Amino acid sequence: MTGLFEAARTCLDAATVDDKPALTLAMAAAFARGEFTVLDGAPPPEPIRMPGRPPRPRLVHPRDLPRRGFGTDEGRAAFIHAVAHIEFNAMDLAWDAVYRFRGMPAAFYADWVSVANDEARHFNLLRGRLRELRHDYGDFDAHNGLWEMAEKTAHDGLARMALVPRVLEARGLDVTPGMIVKLRGLGDDATADILEVILREEIAHVAAGSRWYRWHCERAGVEPRVRFRELLREYASGVLHKPFNTEARLEAGFDLEELESLLAAAE
Repeated sequence: MTGLFEAARTCLDAATVDDKPALTLAMAAAFARGEFTVLDGAPPPEPIRMPGRPPRPRLVHPRDLPRRGFGTDEGRAAFIHAVAHIEFNAMDLAWDAVYRFRGMPAAFYADWVSVANDEARHFNLLRGRLRELRHDYGDFDAHNGLWEMAEKTAHDGLARMALVPRVLEARGLDVTPGMIVKLRGLGDDATADILEVILREEIAHVAAGSRWYRWHCERAGVEPRVRFRELLREYASGVLHKPFNTEARLEAGFDLEELESLLAAAE
């Protein structure tokens, strides 16, 4: 295998809870060794479709997911499962960015292969913690909101960069610090330590989204702040929730005007 797009498609199609992270780590390592090329004459990407998924977890509407507290092992396991599900989806989101958007600079592909690699590591850490709590990925229901946004933005790299990393995935920057405090208060340092790693690395992932969103805006000749407000109105109704982690979002490439737009659009 010599083509990066083919490698990305292989990871997207991987359908088991073991294969997707294992293939992601292997393909990212091969890319780092220079084993894949970006082929100029590659055929166009296939229309977007559901990536390979294990039969569980069952996907339901977000409102049908039960609310559980952290006070029991079951509640903490359900929370860890929800974060693991985000990371499992995030592998597919990163690989789809690599696979779908052709003719991009080499740094774009390097960024999103690196993100996929990080997400696989995060998933494996969380899955290991779930197993310590006598659960596994698939034991709890989950939702498909991240991939649904990928489907909505498959036609437009600018919209994808604005809305997946900078809106949906950036939500973790807002809520994770509070989760870490709660977990440490309950004595669950093992889970809190994993979330510390994820939070630190997710700032860089959102920053990559910011960087490539602005690249797309410059190429298209559009003003990024204005277009961001438009995209929030068009796509992000009901998915933005206060409060925002201003410090982390500024570090991840937002500016104050964009944060004001988020506040205006949030519930």
